[in-house]
Amino acid sequence: MPTPPAFLIDRLSAIGRSLEDSGHGLALIGLGSVGLERDRLDEFSDLDFFAVVADGWKSRFIDDLSWLSRIAPIAYSFRNTADGHKLLFSDGVFCEFAVFETRELAAVSFAPGRVIWSVPGFDASLATPAVRTPAQEDRDLAWVVGEALTNLYVGLGRYARGERLSAFRFVEGHAVDRVVELLSRSPREGTPAPDPFSRERRFESRFPDSRALLAPMMQGYDATPASALAILDFLKNRHEVNPAIASEIQKLAALCR
Repeated sequence: MPTPPAFLIDRLSAIGRSLEDSGHGLALIGLGSVGLERDRLDEFSDLDFFAVVADGWKSRFIDDLSWLSRIAPIAYSFRNTADGHKLLFSDGVFCEFAVFETRELAAVSFAPGRVIWSVPGFDASLATPAVRTPAQEDRDLAWVVGEALTNLYVGLGRYARGERLSAFRFVEGHAVDRVVELLSRSPREGTPAPDPFSRERRFESRFPDSRALLAPMMQGYDATPASALAILDFLKNRHEVNPAIASEIQKLAALCR
């Protein structure tokens, strides 16, 4: 269920106080919409954060979640990485967090965050990654177009032999990823910054007319051939497409119908 943004901020503050009360917490770093991108915070946001703890205490904070359950009952959690958990409080607040000791932060890649709480003397610069966040690579245009076309060809071949799941992923997954990559080369002024880890995040905000463009490319499991033809049309209308591979894609799509 949606959670009011003010409630999320209060919960984050409570997590900081719990770290402080533990006697072994050093800092709470908010990330994403509860970090430096507070303007994105809404009722559908979750709490992404790093808990920085004293040397030798990392495992204790990962294995024993009482520092969180004392704030509110935990309805569900699982350890999704070596460093932390995804967790749902019983009141609907969802968290994704990692626990680090100070020395570890220098080797972690993450989007810059904001210190929510810290002990006196904590180095606030640690909320900015020392490891450069991996930028979305601007690959050669011919490669991106070629990859999309061959994804369509391979996907339709698999659809024709009855491998519909693999076909769906090649066409409506891999090939669409390349379409998103192509569209992302022309950002609009005044739109949100792209997520450095995922091009599809906030895509609709950055490209408001994308629904009409992308919907025909993702028509579903049983409509993979039609989706492939929509992607091919997009590529042909905007980029130079080799006629031989385009012809083969069209033949396969016709065969699959």
